[in-house]
Amino acid sequence: MAGAVEAGRSTTAARGDVVVFLIGMRINKLWALRSWLPVLMAMPRMLKELSRDPAGGLLGFRVQLGGPRDFSVVQYWESKEALFAYASAPDQEHRPAWTAYNRRVRKSGPHVGVWHETYAVPAGRYETVYVNMPPYGLGAAHGIEPVGRRGERAAERMGSQPVEG
Repeated sequence: MAGAVEAGRSTTAARGDVVVFLIGMRINKLWALRSWLPVLMAMPRMLKELSRDPAGGLLGFRVQLGGPRDFSVVQYWESKEALFAYASAPDQEHRPAWTAYNRRVRKSGPHVGVWHETYAVPAGRYETVYVNMPPYGLGAAHGIEPVGRRGERAAERMGSQPVEG
């Protein structure tokens, strides 16, 4: 998702609703390598699979380290339906990984935790600004444009999208 630095101020070119999916894991017992290593290794496989299939709906992602025990991924999706379809597809990487995780937790206990949060954000309810940055976050997922097209202030950019009641 990294690219050349865009000098000045830009904002996302996203139009309409956006879907942001946060997913992560926490190592609860460092010594329980057999419990958490398979969980840690599953995410790169899923991201690689999704990156190879642009029609699958993943627009972009960023891996983040939240500390020595916490790993997470911020994902941007074209729709919640595309996200849910991937999560439930039996022939994709997610479903078997989730089944294996549940089996492992029943056997070994809470040595590793997983979490996720899904946000379906309606048009007019998000705003972005990037200053002297390569395309990043929502801007990397949807493209960027000069701030002036949407407004110089955050309130203007947020108000530049239609808000439905």
